[in-house]
Amino acid sequence: MIRKAFALLLFLAATTSTLLSQDNFFAKWEKRTSAIQAKQPSWPPPLISPYPMLIQVFRADFLRQITPTLTSTWNFGASRGLNLIPGFNSEFDVYYAPYIQHNAPKGKDGFGDVGFLYKYRFFSRNEKQGAFMLSAQLVATIPTGSYSNGSPDSSVAPTLLSGKGFRKFDVISCLGGNLPTGETNKLGRSIAWNTTAQYHLAKYLWPELESNATYFFGGKNDGKKQNFLTPGIVFSKFKLRPSDERSRTGVAFGAGMQIATSQFHTYNHELAFTSRFIF
Repeated sequence: MIRKAFALLLFLAATTSTLLSQDNFFAKWEKRTSAIQAKQPSWPPPLISPYPMLIQVFRADFLRQITPTLTSTWNFGASRGLNLIPGFNSEFDVYYAPYIQHNAPKGKDGFGDVGFLYKYRFFSRNEKQGAFMLSAQLVATIPTGSYSNGSPDSSVAPTLLSGKGFRKFDVISCLGGNLPTGETNKLGRSIAWNTTAQYHLAKYLWPELESNATYFFGGKNDGKKQNFLTPGIVFSKFKLRPSDERSRTGVAFGAGMQIATSQFHTYNHELAFTSRFIF
């Protein structure tokens, strides 16, 4: 009996110690993340464009593209995923493979490429201290796509990201390139310049307008340029426990439409939907 009681005490002590250590780990992680984010403006990420903020979120987006031949393609996932802030003014993302559904006779449905991102925030100030920031990121993709739903080669995409706020209005601008690691004569390279204007209209309401420009070098689109204007709106953030000021968990939603404004464009317009679990 004594042995059983002693064994039970050892088990409870080990279990309690493990649970406390886990609670301590997550509590420290949340505290560190909150402290890092407190040094930057509280703008929500745009619908399409990259952004200089460090965020911790699980994100699932859905896109419906309409091509010049009036065929539609659904993209479930849109190369989003899990975003984490491990510390050191950094963010690390894992992008799960999106699922591409074609509505064309010769199109084959399948999964796209897996991606990873590392972002470093050089400096930032929150709304009380000037509301600006400057970051850099590097995205790498792995050719995991099936039936030509991804790239035949991996790629890297370095990007410089900045933002400036003016009371309830802010502007985010990002400049980066997409560099395939192979078959560059076929795939070509590209430079993307995205600019977003946001306005904090109400507590949860963030209307926005994005300009999404891409310049192509090499490949089948060599020398061409495409541009989209993307009006949209983001509803952020709805806290799951609003009575707890320290609680980080919440959700955000948004929608918008990309509209081609250049003579050359790979699709006419695109409906974009975003859902985000913030923690």
